[in-house]
Amino acid sequence: METTLLWPEGAPGAMGTSIEDSPAITPYLVEGKGNAAIVVCPGGAYFMRADHEGEPIAEWLNSLGISAFVLRYRVAPYQYPRALQDAQRAIRTVRLHAEEYGIDPARVGILGFSAGGHLASTAGVLFDNGDAKADEPVEKLSSRPDLLILCYPVISMNDSYVHQGSKENLLGVHPDKDLVGKLSSELQVSSDTPPTFLWHTSDDEAVPVENSLLFAAALRRHEIPFDLHIYAHGIHGLGMAEEEPHTKGWTDACASWLRMNGYTKKEL
Repeated sequence: METTLLWPEGAPGAMGTSIEDSPAITPYLVEGKGNAAIVVCPGGAYFMRADHEGEPIAEWLNSLGISAFVLRYRVAPYQYPRALQDAQRAIRTVRLHAEEYGIDPARVGILGFSAGGHLASTAGVLFDNGDAKADEPVEKLSSRPDLLILCYPVISMNDSYVHQGSKENLLGVHPDKDLVGKLSSELQVSSDTPPTFLWHTSDDEAVPVENSLLFAAALRRHEIPFDLHIYAHGIHGLGMAEEEPHTKGWTDACASWLRMNGYTKKEL
């Protein structure tokens, strides 16, 4: 698939011109018009991006009649706010080219795994409505995703349940306390946070299940609709979880939730 650079003239804060300095989306489109779309954020502790959480997820979404856009966001040595800027720009870009892509600009979600789940969650709580005075048409559009899918996500940057590698790669070794709070997504949930699907395994030794529980509790307090699925077993980083007879059911559960939210083909 051909990638689309999010900033053809160079991304803000870019340290060079290599692929890793050039955030982009790779479209996986389904035929027709007015399809839903989901931006996919692979995990990797803000240090890399896991391939098995990119293209296979896009192809699964395509099987549901959903167009997907795998995001190449910036990772270490880049730190906040670069990855978030990339995710926001991806959402805006998909909306800007909605007609070309055959998608509905009012049905653009974001999905992420692990640190990519943190990125997706921050996109869902730290969005903006666009800048009407911006020179670029893309920057005039909202960066708010219409729904969130968070897969064994890093959520909190507080020490109790943090994934230390993700925190250090994103915020540095000694981050400011206020920044830690801002990037702890469970503390930023509001009445404008999008509907959310979460799944995690209870024995995840890398990213504690409390991350998903904290986010779900915050959604509940703000009366945001959500699905929460906690599976008994499964190592961190399962992706599609095809080798786990029980846990692999997350894809069916998520497909059902997407159908309920009007994102899949009606005949599925």
